Amino acid sequence: MEPLLARTAPSGIDPQAYLVSEKLDGVRALWDGQALRFRSGRTVAAPAWFLAQLPKQPLDGELWMGRRRFDELSAAVRRTEPVDAEWRQVRYHVFELPGAGGRFAERAEQMQSLANPVIVPVAQWRLSSNAALQARLKEVVAAGGEGLMLHRADAPVASGRSDLLLKLKPLADAEAVVIGHEPGKGRYAGQMGALEVQTPDGIRFKLGTGFSDELRRNPPPVGATVTYRYRDVTPAGKPRFASLLRVADEF
Repeated sequence: MEPLLARTAPSGIDPQAYLVSEKLDGVRALWDGQALRFRSGRTVAAPAWFLAQLPKQPLDGELWMGRRRFDELSAAVRRTEPVDAEWRQVRYHVFELPGAGGRFAERAEQMQSLANPVIVPVAQWRLSSNAALQARLKEVVAAGGEGLMLHRADAPVASGRSDLLLKLKPLADAEAVVIGHEPGKGRYAGQMGALEVQTPDGIRFKLGTGFSDELRRNPPPVGATVTYRYRDVTPAGKPRFASLLRVADEF
């Protein structure tokens, strides 16, 4: 089953119907009771001692090393042969029990019993107003976090893109598929200058900032999915000030 994916929260949302947590800048991982997999379905090459700490029941969460450590984490979890010293710094932050019933608030309580040296149940907060939500967002971002997640407290287990799960960030983000490459000029001559991408709604635009030197030398291929940040959209639906956040389907 496809995991639950978030939509963007409206800025004036009342959070009282939701449980709120920090949006972790980690790698999504799904545990089916026997294997740990990326969202793509590919198996995570985690050490045996790490997997031995996971229960028989299915889990959904993020592999995480801490704030502002995504690149370090990404390198560690993508290796086909895990490096023990790297994985000792990784924790599995669990935020859903895909095989359980009831409301999300009840499942969040159940997750607390799973805590061990590898598993960290994601902290969930009840906030009483939009002002309290914005204050918590400001606090998390100031500390190096990405933003907040709002999960309907009464939600059943669900899958796919849904309003049951919302994300709130200072800058919006979205995904697009690479449809072409534009050659670089000047200092980027002989490298990729920009990606031509298309959103799920069919909007095409060029993405030219946010790339490392390595990505300019070896850009994501046509067909790859990328995640980009943007401020707002034009009347035609194109994102303003779009910048690459990461290659979304590298896992």
